[in-house]
Amino acid sequence: MAKLSELMIANPQIEKFEELRELVILVAKSGEVFLEFDVKPDYPDTPPNWHLELETAFYWGDRTEELKKRWAEHEQKKGETGQ
Repeated sequence: MAKLSELMIANPQIEKFEELRELVILVAKSGEVFLEFDVKPDYPDTPPNWHLELETAFYWGDRTEELKKRWAEHEQKKGETGQ
């Protein structure tokens, strides 16, 4: 099991949340099955839903961008129809 704190300590070059998200994807691809969210990332661009973002990246990997795009399209259509 990987711990988020250990990933952050082992990779001090990471300065942005997006870079951490990419690292989490690589860790998942390397064969890790579990990721413990034992600390909150303290980057200036850490989103309020950081836990969900990293969990999604870990389990869905590179497909997260496609999921975000689909969700944005869905939300846009809802807004256009007034739902």
